[in-house]
Amino acid sequence: MSRLCQVSIDDIARPEGRAQRGGDYARLSQRISEAGLLRRRPGYYVVRFATVGGLFAGAWVAFFALGDSWWQLLLAAALAVLFGQVALLAHDLAHRQVSRRRGATELAGLLVGNLGIGLSYGWWMDKHTRHHANPNHEELDPDVSPDLLVWSQNQARASSGVARFIGRRQAWLFFPLLTLEGFNLHVSGFRALFSGNLKRRGLEAVLLSTHVVAYLAAVFLVLSPGKAVLFILVHQGLWGVYMGSIFAPNHKGMPMFSGDAQPDFFRKQVLTSRNVLGGRFIDVALGGLNYQIEHHLFPAMPSVHLRKARPIVRDYCAELGVPYHETGLFASYREALRHMHDTGAPLR
Repeated sequence: MSRLCQVSIDDIARPEGRAQRGGDYARLSQRISEAGLLRRRPGYYVVRFATVGGLFAGAWVAFFALGDSWWQLLLAAALAVLFGQVALLAHDLAHRQVSRRRGATELAGLLVGNLGIGLSYGWWMDKHTRHHANPNHEELDPDVSPDLLVWSQNQARASSGVARFIGRRQAWLFFPLLTLEGFNLHVSGFRALFSGNLKRRGLEAVLLSTHVVAYLAAVFLVLSPGKAVLFILVHQGLWGVYMGSIFAPNHKGMPMFSGDAQPDFFRKQVLTSRNVLGGRFIDVALGGLNYQIEHHLFPAMPSVHLRKARPIVRDYCAELGVPYHETGLFASYREALRHMHDTGAPLR
């Protein structure tokens, strides 16, 4: 647990006093609204979609132009980054940052996510919505559910099999395991088709299948079998690492909750989130999610406004005495990995 946020967590999580604290978020919302930061930015998203879409299409044109060449492995790395940027656009669509229109937003999300990069928009949106409602809650946040990795010492003690073996060394294995995350995202989308929870299961199935067939057909028709397999491994592996590198700094190593011991909405979102600073390059690379505190407080806020919301939220937290944690990119990874190492202690 982050030492910056460990102070008085037990007191903050107590149910008494939540009523008067409920107004804290309302007052912050008023300040953010008065600053105009909740307004949609259609021009920004037109430029962003056009830029990412143009680069995405251009990369595939270059792929066919290069033909059966080892230079394709560099293009695979570039496409890994572009897949990540497309996923970030799908994320903004899911949060209604681009448009308030439900139908148009869902259709765009399905085209961008399912067809564009083979990521189930419906599955991811359900999972991510539950995460936002209860970040870092052991029983309610799917992002900290024990699987191959464990996120608390209680989960470590209850683990078995492969998870128990990996848990001993999970801090060292975290980034190598991320090379499998791209494949995991594809598989999870197809598994969700059989869960019965997707609203547009038929359409999602068609778009996911179309992506996979088109992707594999392009790779194996243009490249020799050996190069094709290497292209897929490099592309999907680096995409997984990039996705994990975007999301890992946001909450890993921050306070976790279990049972009913949770603070009010405002404190819950601030205490479990970490901001990552680093200038415009980090803003673009992480899609604005480096301002995770502001994003969790105002998920529908256009990502371009999160940077402007930061000083308002930071100053407000200082007024209330609520810990507001931000750090550099590599420091965020160190904190996350240190937490993972400490979490695995019962297994060593």
